[in-house]
Amino acid sequence: MTYEFAIFDFDGTLADTAEWFMAASNLAAARFGFRQLTVEEFKGLRAMGSREIIAHLGVPMWKLPQIATFMRQEMASRAQAIRLFPGVSDMLTGLKSAGIGIAVVSSNGEAAVRKALGETAGAIDLFECGATLFGKAQHFKRVVKFAGIDPSRMLAIGDEARDIEAARKARIAAGAVGWGYADPTFLKSLGPDRFFDRMDEIVPAFRVANG
Repeated sequence: MTYEFAIFDFDGTLADTAEWFMAASNLAAARFGFRQLTVEEFKGLRAMGSREIIAHLGVPMWKLPQIATFMRQEMASRAQAIRLFPGVSDMLTGLKSAGIGIAVVSSNGEAAVRKALGETAGAIDLFECGATLFGKAQHFKRVVKFAGIDPSRMLAIGDEARDIEAARKARIAAGAVGWGYADPTFLKSLGPDRFFDRMDEIVPAFRVANG
């Protein structure tokens, strides 16, 4: 199947934020009283889902909104230094020039995501930002309403188990990438509709709108 509308996660999918995320997580751990991670421990979390990671770190669920706000503030302060993965700009502009709709759904704030994307932000039709840890499905549903097409013709591409879970809740096809936070073997075991090992595999998954 080819798709007509692309929805992208930001951290770990479009932007290489692994080092930033680990540093910001440890800052949050010191402030909110959960476990800090070494580099090796951080790598060990790549084969876990979000709920398992939260339990492993000992994060109380009631603190998640405060932690999320803190992480968004940290991203906003460092957005200019965030780097996109190689090929992201060409991929997004390629989709745009082919007439494919594009949305970004992220837990980060829109201003920070736009700043990190730079000129490439112009390729995005809709920003649905500020999603809670397990709240992406609601944002996906708003994208479906915006796009006005059958959700089965839309592909949500992310790098974590929760991205796949959210896509399924919204009845959108789930895509996963092999260069983000989660271990590729772990993501493949969850059975996404499409799996991308390379950035240049993404554009061919979409139908040219006027083709």
